[in-house]
Amino acid sequence: MRTTTRKMWAAAAGVTGIALLVAACSSGTDEPSGDGSSNGGGDSGEKITLTVSTFNEFGFADLYKEYEDLHPNITIDAKKAATSDDARAALTTALSAGSGAADIEAADVDWMPELIEAADGFADLSSDSVEGRWPDWKTQQATTPDGKLIGYGTDSGPEAICYRSDLFEAAGLPTDRDEVAQLFGGDDATWEKFFQVGDQFTAAGTGVGFFDSAAAVFQGMVNQLDAPYEDPQTDEITVVDDGADVKALYDQLLAHVDSSAHLTQWSDDWNAAFQSDGFATMLCPAWMTQIIAGNADGVDGWDIADVFPGGGGNWGGSFLLVPAQGQHIEEAKALADWLTAPEQAAKVFATYGNFPSQVEAQTDSQVTSKTDAFFNDAPTGQIFANRFAGVTMTPYKGSHYFAIQNAMAQAIGRVDVDKTDDAASSWTKFLDAVRQLG
Repeated sequence: MRTTTRKMWAAAAGVTGIALLVAACSSGTDEPSGDGSSNGGGDSGEKITLTVSTFNEFGFADLYKEYEDLHPNITIDAKKAATSDDARAALTTALSAGSGAADIEAADVDWMPELIEAADGFADLSSDSVEGRWPDWKTQQATTPDGKLIGYGTDSGPEAICYRSDLFEAAGLPTDRDEVAQLFGGDDATWEKFFQVGDQFTAAGTGVGFFDSAAAVFQGMVNQLDAPYEDPQTDEITVVDDGADVKALYDQLLAHVDSSAHLTQWSDDWNAAFQSDGFATMLCPAWMTQIIAGNADGVDGWDIADVFPGGGGNWGGSFLLVPAQGQHIEEAKALADWLTAPEQAAKVFATYGNFPSQVEAQTDSQVTSKTDAFFNDAPTGQIFANRFAGVTMTPYKGSHYFAIQNAMAQAIGRVDVDKTDDAASSWTKFLDAVRQLG
């Protein structure tokens, strides 16, 4: 599911109290507070309603009907928040109150660090039926230090490079997706090579930005560091005193800021730029294809290259969680298990384009055969399966991650978008902001 990191960054300071709220209000048990007895499969004979709260588009509508047909005693009440921010706020309120949560709650991957701290508020979803369902890095995102699994993975965000073939042609660059992949280095693609191509594009004098946003590119770069900002063992902030790796990426990116379209992702100007030849490339997780196709409706030339600098990267993805305050926990766990099984994940990708995080789904014919007409009939199933296979880790995100990433986005924006600072002075302001976090 598409992440809304731009909004999450802004709200970061308001969610650090989730764990404390849950600790105060939770019973500290995974059992429901009322009569929630069941056989775990939803076939106890009792007619019940299960509420499922999601946001954006999880692609579950047809699956709900299928599950109800398989379990005649279960009715699914689907609730979809207008935005992920609304969904997050509702979940936070329910955890604080100790009531009001849906039987199943969807959560973005970027919420998981705080929710793991609030693990007493959720049922343990560990089960033999899901052993090996996801790669280790996906499972770890929803697992507490003591081994409690609080979330079943839905989609993922393996990244490729989306590009405008017509703008590449105008700059004298290859346009065929396989040739473009090789242009960026193929299996040996690096960020250095990516920026070299950008310099070449910019030097051609088209007047078009090579990439859309420097902050968005940095997101792809920093996602390849194991622990960019905090110590995974202590959660202490490390980037101030030991941030050489982060600083190196920052310097490398901003040395090539002239290749940027100088936009902030998700802004009105960014949305409009899709219709005005505003930029030639984007780092492109699978869910971003839906955003591009919507914003660039009627614009020809978009394609996808099966390549990513540094080998692999994941941006985004979601989970289903079962709050411990629910009245039908076992039935909810069974539904969440079924909704996130590889068979269902493949159906969602075929219909909605949300790329599955489930390992077995990668070889499902519904996944491997999928193409996308908007992207010049690109074999999106195979491309993103290849990109998914290249993801070996995701960065550690501790309790300070969102505030630090927000400070970093502001630092890059001062140079790239606002043009009020040079790279050195903006880095100093970044460190000052991080120090204030304690």
